[in-house]
Amino acid sequence: GGSVAIFGALRRLTLVLPQPAAVRSRPGRVWRWRNLLVSFAHSVLAGLWALFSLWHSPELLSDIQDGYSVPGHLLVCFSSGYFIHDTLDIIFNHQSRSSWEYLVHHAMAISAFVSLIVTGRFLVAAVLLLLVEVSNIFLTVRMLLKMSNVPSPALYEANKYINLVMYFAFRLAPQAYLTWYFLRYVEVQGQGAFLTANLLLLDAMILMYFSRLLRSDFFPSLRKGSAGRDVDGEKFLID
Repeated sequence: GGSVAIFGALRRLTLVLPQPAAVRSRPGRVWRWRNLLVSFAHSVLAGLWALFSLWHSPELLSDIQDGYSVPGHLLVCFSSGYFIHDTLDIIFNHQSRSSWEYLVHHAMAISAFVSLIVTGRFLVAAVLLLLVEVSNIFLTVRMLLKMSNVPSPALYEANKYINLVMYFAFRLAPQAYLTWYFLRYVEVQGQGAFLTANLLLLDAMILMYFSRLLRSDFFPSLRKGSAGRDVDGEKFLID
């Protein structure tokens, strides 16, 4: 609850922050800009928090199922609050149609994280998954740069390659390791079965997002037409 309140306050703070002309000129972008700024704040805080949790207690990596640390537990609570806040933000601002994939992702994350908080098991797996927020820092910067039409292609180009490296290091690698671990060592029943199913669905979503990222930034000629565009004429998940 405290986490939801924190992100609600951050969202209000975005009201007083300056917006680029390219954002102000298109009403559909204003909500998205504010939403991305809150997402950026979560990524910075949660990404650094996840790194600190693993640095502070490296022994956790030897017990993914039952390892426990207070920083890790609080991190999962903190990020659960963000996903709840972002879900409400999307729904109450009538962005469900253009952001439905985020709603699916958030529902998976919230349900999985709540089960971890209640049982105290697999918290280490959640911390490893939240390393993805390090990657999301650069992914969000990428989207903010595109929306603001920053006249510095060099900045976008540099972030593009950093984003790709971070995607491999903090999104694909932890996800691949956890998928292997769950399929090999975790019982396929009860909470283990539920988390494994969530993990496999997340694998599919991550690979889909990765293919979109490659097409958008590295192989633009392979991008499809206008199918699936939102009311502002842009694909949120691609652009």
